[in-house]
Amino acid sequence: MEECKRARLIYNPTSGQEIMKKNVAEVLDILEGFGYETSAFQTTPEKDSAKNEARRAALAGFDLVIAAGGDGTINEVVNGIAPLEKRPKMAIIPTGTTNDYARALKVPRGNPVEAAKLIGKNQTILMDIGLAKNHKKGVYQEHYFINIAAAGTLTELTYSVPSQLKTMFGYLAYVVKGAELLPQVQFTPVLVEHDHGIFEGKISMMFVALTNSIGGFEQIVPDAKLDDGQFTLIMVKTDNLFEILHLIRLVIDGGKHIESDKIEYIKTKSLHVRSLDVQHPMLLNLDGEYGGDAPVEFFNLKNHIEFFADTDEIADHAITIGTEELNLEQMTRKFLEESARFDEAIK
Repeated sequence: MEECKRARLIYNPTSGQEIMKKNVAEVLDILEGFGYETSAFQTTPEKDSAKNEARRAALAGFDLVIAAGGDGTINEVVNGIAPLEKRPKMAIIPTGTTNDYARALKVPRGNPVEAAKLIGKNQTILMDIGLAKNHKKGVYQEHYFINIAAAGTLTELTYSVPSQLKTMFGYLAYVVKGAELLPQVQFTPVLVEHDHGIFEGKISMMFVALTNSIGGFEQIVPDAKLDDGQFTLIMVKTDNLFEILHLIRLVIDGGKHIESDKIEYIKTKSLHVRSLDVQHPMLLNLDGEYGGDAPVEFFNLKNHIEFFADTDEIADHAITIGTEELNLEQMTRKFLEESARFDEAIK
């Protein structure tokens, strides 16, 4: 008799106007129908609630962990799983404001039932995960991120939008705040070491991207690959309001901003960033939340976590590992796990 697979649903009850709370029972039924013995955990206001539960579920041997909430909840669940040697598969049920990760994986947004049904297609990607090493409030940290690390005036707007406003007005809250901050964009002198050399100069914004979707825009990284082991480093070399507005128009017009001389556009597996302005700290934004200050080191962990996705809808150029190769990878992993169990049994 085939061993029953176990899944743990970790959901944020307050995300997306509390939409998940109304759909938990149906989502659990869907997962049970796919052959998973499923249980649920509702996150609490306690610090690292989702992260701690994800780690516990992984160490308990769950086969699948589902993160239901916004990008922040997904990030927290990933931070519970990513440091472990043996990591379960992950799925997401997006109920947040921008849902950048769901956009990249082509997971239905704002509809928990349809997002759960996607797991039944049994399509997955071995996703790259970012690792940032720096200090936060004076304490050294290693923090994982799934979508974007950023710095600069506009990237700080996430801290300025009250959570209640996010819940009520969603992405519109970010747009309004972004327009308000545009006139305040300032230059910061930086030193950035990457795989292909060193950049030293002034920038107004910097993005270290893993996917193509940032803040709801899906053309900021038009050639993004989800599993090639490389970040896309984007540095904006102007603080002129009109030039920045022009760059935004180029983003919307098919990602043509990457050809601008106001942009540095670099592929790199790792990088080191430090501010040359000793008077003002350079704040980092990791997946939409304050992630400490520069100096910081970034490392791309290639194919680190296997995520359920709708690979039929993802552009072919965005995935480097095909279905056949992925199946071989899964068979190899299973063989190694079974071999390890066998070795333990005969000791």
